[in-house]
Amino acid sequence: MQSRLEKTHTFYNLHHRDHAFIIPNPWDAGTARLLVNLGFQALATTSGGYAFSLGKRDGAVDRDVMIAHVSAIASSVDVPVSADLLNGFGDAPKTAAQTIELAAEAGAAGGSIEDATGRDDEPIYERAFAAERVRAAADAARRHRFVLTARAENYLYRRTDLKDTIARLQAYQEGGADVLYAPGLRTAEEIREVVRSVDRPVNVLAGLPGMNLDLATLSSLGVKRVSVGSALARTALAAFINGANEMRSHGTFRFADSAVPSAELNAQFESKLPQA
Repeated sequence: MQSRLEKTHTFYNLHHRDHAFIIPNPWDAGTARLLVNLGFQALATTSGGYAFSLGKRDGAVDRDVMIAHVSAIASSVDVPVSADLLNGFGDAPKTAAQTIELAAEAGAAGGSIEDATGRDDEPIYERAFAAERVRAAADAARRHRFVLTARAENYLYRRTDLKDTIARLQAYQEGGADVLYAPGLRTAEEIREVVRSVDRPVNVLAGLPGMNLDLATLSSLGVKRVSVGSALARTALAAFINGANEMRSHGTFRFADSAVPSAELNAQFESKLPQA
């Protein structure tokens, strides 16, 4: 099994090829191992998908629990794992830095810090303060050989201000982020403008309603990484809810016709978990 530093090296290099790669988002060790068995070269945790599996809303999982989750995912697979670390679990720059250190110690090759506050009255940090938080996180990332992704969350909070979003990403680039990410962009024009405005690899969130650009198109726009956030988890939950509704409303069990056979899943999981 690769060491964490070897995984970090692999992860960094994935961002510097001449084409984009998909980094899907499992929500537990089983889905992580399935994705690796299907051929994906890196994974990213999903705060939303994991929170839903605990019966909580996105953002309601505390740092200790999330770091334990990151460790469980990272130790279950022999590919790099990037951790969804929300806003670093606190406002202070030093808190964001501490969270990066904890994620690295948990085995993550990288992780993201976002500029969303978690508060309804003021959902996005002021730009200069957000950049200060990224600088602190980047300092910790460099000490721990960790690939830091900085996220500008405007579009997820209905602040569809491309100019401000780009200014934020540029500030985070100057602060030392290795990868830049503005979830919620949907059009080729927006994405192209972001890519040409920065000189760091750009991650794009796919799997959003109205965002129908495929990997080849995103790669042609200069995108280096494509994630899907909680989309896989929500798709699995949709199948679960549809099956439950069929049983409750109709007393039928046709949903099971599309279930993966137990023998196939047993074969996927029969090998031992990788050992650190």
